[in-house]
Amino acid sequence: KYADALKTADAVITFKEAVKAVVHNLGFKATFMPKPFIGINGSGMHCNQSLFKDGKNIFYDPDTENQISQEALYFIGGLLKHAPALSSILSPTVNSYKRLVPGYEAPCYIAYGFKNRSTLLRIPASRGLGTRIECRSADPSCNPYLAFAVLLEAGLDGMNNKIDPGEPTEENLFAYTEEEIVEKGISSLPTSLWEAYHALEEDDVVKNALGEKVFNQFYNIKRAEWDAYRIQVFDFERDEYLNV
Repeated sequence: KYADALKTADAVITFKEAVKAVVHNLGFKATFMPKPFIGINGSGMHCNQSLFKDGKNIFYDPDTENQISQEALYFIGGLLKHAPALSSILSPTVNSYKRLVPGYEAPCYIAYGFKNRSTLLRIPASRGLGTRIECRSADPSCNPYLAFAVLLEAGLDGMNNKIDPGEPTEENLFAYTEEEIVEKGISSLPTSLWEAYHALEEDDVVKNALGEKVFNQFYNIKRAEWDAYRIQVFDFERDEYLNV
């Protein structure tokens, strides 16, 4: 159910805890881990955003070709510009990046489209009050309060600075090689937590949305998480290299 950012964040936490409790009582364990198993789709937490003013959805404009307002396009421009840094908040675990791979309806590329499930941002078909922008990279390991704050700040930066998102992409980006993606001028999302938290370090807009204290704590925690992960030795490595 749609609500303002704070109520929605509260609802996310309530939902997760309720699901865990109900499933536990049935003798099972519910997980919101982004990618618990290889070879099947992971768990996403797509975030749908609209902006309202005086009861009207300002992302809707019935007089444009796609009925999307210029404000919405600028908002998209902000989300695309700050996407690398946003990844550190929306996809905040080392496991998150095992979900963001081609072939599993999870985004890998910084682009937007209308009916395109291979792009980071999608504009669903609903118009009028239901006009919205869907960010598809977030997963349920994220802190929804931080996630919604940085998404809003990035979008508003796009509106304030009139950031042009370029043309929408309606092609299946998963059908192209990495070289073809580069030729099209499309950037990729970070492929690891290491890349994401370094992007955050360099993005003042997203850092300011967090505030200095939260940023410093979050950054240090994520750096420690990456360092702990980096020195682990996994079964894959033993299987591949034990007989080297």
